[in-house]
Amino acid sequence: MAKHQRSLKLEEKIAVLPSSPGVYMYFDSQGTVIYIGKAKNLKRRVSSYFNRTHDSVRTNLLVRAIADMRYIVVPTEEDALNLENSMIKEYKPRYNVLLKDDKSYPWIVVTNETFPRVFMTRQRLKDGSKYYGPFTNVGAARAVLDLIRDLYPIRSCRHPLTADGIRRGKWHVCLDYHIKRCAGPCIGKMSVQEYADNIRNVKQILKGDISGLQEVLKEEMTRLAGELRFEEAQAVKEKYQKIERYRANSAIVSQTVTDVDVFGVDDDGGDVYINYMHVRRGAVVSSITLEYKRRMDESVAQLLSYAMDEISKELKVNYEDVIVEQKPDVEMEGVNFIIPQRGDKIKLLEVSKRNATQTKIDKLKQMEKRSPEQRTERLLKRIQDDFRLTELPHHIECFDNSNIQGTNPVSSCVVFKNGKPSKRDYRHFNIKTVEGPDDFASMREVLTRRYTRLLNEGESLPQLIVIDGGKGQLSAAVETLESIGLRGQIAVVGIAKRLEEIYFPGDSIPLYIDKNSETLRVIQALRDEAHRFGITHHRNRRSKSQTASELDQIKGVGEKTKELLLKQFKSVKRVKEATVEALAEVVGPAKAKLVYEGLR
Repeated sequence: MAKHQRSLKLEEKIAVLPSSPGVYMYFDSQGTVIYIGKAKNLKRRVSSYFNRTHDSVRTNLLVRAIADMRYIVVPTEEDALNLENSMIKEYKPRYNVLLKDDKSYPWIVVTNETFPRVFMTRQRLKDGSKYYGPFTNVGAARAVLDLIRDLYPIRSCRHPLTADGIRRGKWHVCLDYHIKRCAGPCIGKMSVQEYADNIRNVKQILKGDISGLQEVLKEEMTRLAGELRFEEAQAVKEKYQKIERYRANSAIVSQTVTDVDVFGVDDDGGDVYINYMHVRRGAVVSSITLEYKRRMDESVAQLLSYAMDEISKELKVNYEDVIVEQKPDVEMEGVNFIIPQRGDKIKLLEVSKRNATQTKIDKLKQMEKRSPEQRTERLLKRIQDDFRLTELPHHIECFDNSNIQGTNPVSSCVVFKNGKPSKRDYRHFNIKTVEGPDDFASMREVLTRRYTRLLNEGESLPQLIVIDGGKGQLSAAVETLESIGLRGQIAVVGIAKRLEEIYFPGDSIPLYIDKNSETLRVIQALRDEAHRFGITHHRNRRSKSQTASELDQIKGVGEKTKELLLKQFKSVKRVKEATVEALAEVVGPAKAKLVYEGLR
């Protein structure tokens, strides 16, 4: 009855929803906000939740949990995005996308003081100071600070300098003054106006307008030289050269694209990483990567709109030209979205995407360093998902047959446990019941011997078997597992040699795994290890069989005699070519006669 009343209540609210932009909130039976969304058309968007069954399991779970709904009407879709973002941060609904912002990036701050200080900080205070960044690379922030301190004598002390305090001699100079890193404003050695001129140039550097500052310095250098003030001109020249050296090492990414904002996305179906680059005069002035954890199968376009809103608020950015791979799901007034196809703009986009990918890789490495087991679990989960397995493949076995022109057929079994080789569990099999080069029959024999023995000895079975071969080899393996009652207990796949196709039982169309996938790398490592292990054993057998065919068939010649001869003459061929006298020096006259006559 309660559920029926809930449905009626929601139906009444949905029926009178306006067809205008807005934000909607869903509540559970306890009155907790469980989801917040934006809409260009509230009525159409909210109705879509309740008038059909959704492909996403989480969406269906959300709909079942909704007990009540409220909404807020706003003038535009962009306003809805801003409001939605603010409300998600405040309420943190469990079904909404999660912005994982657990890293504090450094900024460079120019303080709001009569004689401003310039330093790096991870805290942004609302104190009227000017913040530049953020810098995802601390080294880059330090390089900028080093340049500023080399160029301009900016104070580093924390004294609250005032005109009255300076006049009364309240402060004394520190070491920075004596090593010429500070001009001594604390004792009146530098005026407020002179200091402000330096700070103006510092802000120009921090905004990325380095070339503009160079032009100013060049003009000043020319003017001073024209006035025959050569020492002052030389000091300005040294500043110019320092800026030139810094510029040569800085992140200049384009000579043709000057002022633009770039958003690159790395999306592998799970967490989404969105990198933002603020490019001014062809150089990356600031860069930051946001990580979003999907909750409701949110699209990249939707997450891109969240990221743009987040960056706009945090960095006080007013977008004009924005390079993206696809447009966000919200129309933004005054923003020109560029989807490049060629040239420097697509190169900029690629740089941003690489930054997003690198952030993802760095995070994974950090997590795996703290907890190596976490990497293993993630790897096994990926294999499980790619191969549609019912359980994590902690134990995988791979089989490969080896024979050359039908001789000495052998098979190898290599074992990976938790994604790594377990060499003590490797096994060789000499084929006993098959005549000639019959790979299918060899596979049946080997699998029967391997798993019958494991069952009889009560050993653990693998969760996945990989067969080095295509559909025929895979079919033989499936038949064998069925015959010994293991078909439903162990998953089995085949990997073809040429194009890395993965075959599943009963499916004629192979699966092509992404070449960069960790799953494919593990399967290739298994296959290559099985091939190496099998070939090594096969070569040993062939070597033994060639020796046996010549020496071991001579009556009266044992292992000791054979070992002495091969050690001295290195090969059976040379033993054949040796005289009786030469053989007698190694094994004595009687054995030498037997060998000499036996080989002929």
